[in-house]
Amino acid sequence: MTDAALSEPSADAAVFVQSQKLAGLPGVRHAFFTRQGGVSAGLYASLNGGLGSNDDPAAVRENRRRMTAALGLAPDRLAVPWQVHSAEAVVAVGPWSRDEAPHVDAVVTATSGLAVAVTVADCGPILFADPKAGVVAAAHAGWKGAIGGVLEATLARMEELGANRRNVTAALGPCIRQPSYEVGPEFAARFTAADPENARFFAPSDRPGHALFDLGGYVTGRLAAAGVGGVDDLGLDTYSDEARFFSFRRATHRAEPDYGRLIAAIALV
Repeated sequence: MTDAALSEPSADAAVFVQSQKLAGLPGVRHAFFTRQGGVSAGLYASLNGGLGSNDDPAAVRENRRRMTAALGLAPDRLAVPWQVHSAEAVVAVGPWSRDEAPHVDAVVTATSGLAVAVTVADCGPILFADPKAGVVAAAHAGWKGAIGGVLEATLARMEELGANRRNVTAALGPCIRQPSYEVGPEFAARFTAADPENARFFAPSDRPGHALFDLGGYVTGRLAAAGVGGVDDLGLDTYSDEARFFSFRRATHRAEPDYGRLIAAIALV
């Protein structure tokens, strides 16, 4: 875990946190955007990046414009997939509309000036970069995608474009953390059936038969096992930090009708 670098808030500016390891790479820009610095209101206040939410689409488009501006890119240079909790990754050479977006959970590119991105609201956003090969990627890893292999699929697609996983730095941004992530016995059984060593990612809960799942530890463990050269974990909890992050689980516990989405994006420049 490392301390995340935080952008300085200012008027009309999207606020984001960064991985210090990714921030030190040449020719790469990235951001794990917070919920601050946008124009959305109500449940979506204020930097909601989710076109799949019930927010005003014009507000979301303005929020995304602010995000690309923060990365030094033109407003239309953002490729976000239609996420389905899969283990699939695609290569992008340009942006697409939401209706044309591939139904996958990771996007890889070697195209300069194009930000690849994912939306999250508790699941793990992972940004990847191999600056030597000039390849970057963004992946969305909830528990289903993580156990299904979305991280490994992302690395395989990066290698198709010339990356070497030993030269890849991967950073896990804000996601739901173990103290906030209670699960039932059938959930833990799925993981331990896949690998008994996965028991180390579960801690006892106050409720009998339940456990607390370490999604961040599981994701970073799989990245390390996949042979990634460097792994960074910002250690930030979407559920507990309401001021900075949207959370699907927090909204569910409050019986709220919808929730905003955070954007994690990375680009070659």
